[in-house]
Amino acid sequence: MALDLNSSCLLPSRKSHGRFIHSHTSKFIVSYKSLNPMASFKLTQTVGISETFSRLKKQGKVALIPYITAGDPDLSTTAEALKVLDSCGSDIIELGVPYSDPLADGPVIQAAATRALAKGTNFNAIISMLKEVVPQLSSPIALFSYYNPILKRGVENFMATIRDVGIHGLVVPDVPLEETEILRKEAVKNNIELVLLTTPTTPTHRMKAIVEASEGFVYLVSSTGVTGARASVSGKVQSLLQEIKEATAKPVAVGFGISKPEHVKLVSGWGADGVIVGSAMVKILGEAKSTEERLKDLETFTRSLKAALP
Repeated sequence: MALDLNSSCLLPSRKSHGRFIHSHTSKFIVSYKSLNPMASFKLTQTVGISETFSRLKKQGKVALIPYITAGDPDLSTTAEALKVLDSCGSDIIELGVPYSDPLADGPVIQAAATRALAKGTNFNAIISMLKEVVPQLSSPIALFSYYNPILKRGVENFMATIRDVGIHGLVVPDVPLEETEILRKEAVKNNIELVLLTTPTTPTHRMKAIVEASEGFVYLVSSTGVTGARASVSGKVQSLLQEIKEATAKPVAVGFGISKPEHVKLVSGWGADGVIVGSAMVKILGEAKSTEERLKDLETFTRSLKAALP
């Protein structure tokens, strides 16, 4: 593990490997949290998504939840990016499984999925990568996958597979509440927290049913339409947050259009328990000229978002 002395984050070295004790319910890693080269290493326990939010709430903190697309520009870069996000203070990491028809995603993430698929990225390759990387992370990972790839493998098999590599959460944006019964059943069986989404156009009675069924946290989509960086965050999010919090004690994370430190600070001030930043992260990884530049820019951006949170 190589230390970048110009930042508070760790840039993982491809050549270094640590010893890790890993199980699905908990894992311990050796983490380095100080710029002082003489600082001692300490053991950090990774827990699930609900537990992560509970810990942050006790500390008066808001969760930073970055999203990246697996395989863009390639899976080796994804592996390094996960380590950078983890070491820069991400509390939960959302990893997208590329899909050919990503209806909920805007042009940036659609393009990332297209590039990843063109490179031959598939579910089995992602799982192989995660087997190596997850034991090195202190942040729980939630997979973001459309339903078709899950259905193709069989819900039971899919859930068991992601459980075995240490995934803690799952977001499936294109399955309506009424059709989540099998997903929810298998998720519970495999100790996977199935996160459900509610939007600005969701009727109140339906929103209450969604938050009742959601596990881990409630995913509040901040705007209508697809994912993508936006110039500002709708003021309606504040009233939506209040409405959801009146209906549930579960944590609420806001996503879609959150792309700047100012957005993160604003939404956390409105009472969000977590902020999800996707397209802005994906754009960095997709547009930089080299892997080194990608990881450095990702590190800088993640650090700026973390600094804007309480």
